[in-house]
Amino acid sequence: MTNLPSPFVSSEVETPIGSARLRGVSTALDTNGIRSQFPGLAGNWHYLDTAATAQKPQAVIDATVNAMGRDYATVHRGVYARSADMTLAYEAARRRIAAFIGAREEEVVFVRGATEAINLVAYSHPKKGRVLLSTLEHHSNIVPWQLAGWQVDVCPLTTDGCIDLDAAENLLTPEHNMVAFAHVSNVLGSPLDVARAAALAHHVGAELLIDGCQAVPRLPVDVAALGCDYYVFSGHKLYGPTGIGALWSDKLDSLPPWQGGGSMIDRVAFEKTTYAPAPTRFEAGTPAIIEAIGLAAAVEYVESIGIDAIHAHECALVDTLREALARKNSITLFGPENSAGIVSFSMAGVHPHDIGTILDESGVAIRAGHHCAQPLMEHLGVPATARASFGVYSSEDDVAALIDGLSRVERIFG
Repeated sequence: MTNLPSPFVSSEVETPIGSARLRGVSTALDTNGIRSQFPGLAGNWHYLDTAATAQKPQAVIDATVNAMGRDYATVHRGVYARSADMTLAYEAARRRIAAFIGAREEEVVFVRGATEAINLVAYSHPKKGRVLLSTLEHHSNIVPWQLAGWQVDVCPLTTDGCIDLDAAENLLTPEHNMVAFAHVSNVLGSPLDVARAAALAHHVGAELLIDGCQAVPRLPVDVAALGCDYYVFSGHKLYGPTGIGALWSDKLDSLPPWQGGGSMIDRVAFEKTTYAPAPTRFEAGTPAIIEAIGLAAAVEYVESIGIDAIHAHECALVDTLREALARKNSITLFGPENSAGIVSFSMAGVHPHDIGTILDESGVAIRAGHHCAQPLMEHLGVPATARASFGVYSSEDDVAALIDGLSRVERIFG
């Protein structure tokens, strides 16, 4: 990859926030240089909604434009050179994405996103029975299990908003066929001890599916080391395009196809159809060629900076923001101190939608709502929260703008 900014700067920064000054530990990322790689961040816009969807670096935009234009052809079908080249690029993208999570290419299925991946497992799994979810799950890790006919049990949370694995141990029985947890909560940023969750699931003969949407852009992920059975994530949260994601499993051969069409077949006859081996049998129809190549470019971009550096950067910003918000009597913070890249909060007497609207007038973009986690909102005792979430391009200036904007909200609402 060319023309990438150097990601390293000095060790400590002081940021003025209103009349106070917050001292944050440097994350060693040159956010000004990185920010210039993201056309969507042009101008003095403070984007703090990366947990919803990440902005795209120019390298990803270029990769998708070239794939859609100069290099475009179908894959797995044509015998002409352009099609053969695009097929090689498409499968190279699969290898690159698999390697990013410590997997082999034959273990990775391209899907439209984590939602489709969870639906695939929920509907295709040969042992539909009981599934243990948690209170903090995204709707996409609740509704598919219900629609596919699974019996849903719910694991509670700890007082600081993490999945209570001690409670999970007590809840799990040999009747459970599946456990499905978020690696990082999209509302609270709560990280999960996946290795322990895997051990608990396997102890009763259940499998473990991990929703990695918020983890893959923020944490090092090695599926073999984690010990889970299925790992899913969406590309658009990893600085890649929408409409593409991945399902990893080393048990794909045990699942039947869940959609039929071209590409996923071995031989079709009216009497009987036989299917291609995994992962091809789960990719019916013309695949998301452009999007897969764009996601591989996003992985390359993230790797050029380093996921450890990104994680440290976001952790420092979380610490700085939580410290600032804790000093405001009107603010209630949700989630653990070690939340990964995400901070949710509420303000006394002000609906989160009003917070978001007023912040938008100041050029600060946050998420306000139930975040597709209505059971969690009920658990927290609020209709919605305000959520700030960080990315590789976020900076102390964004935190400062958010705190200044919240001070304006306080003045408006008294």
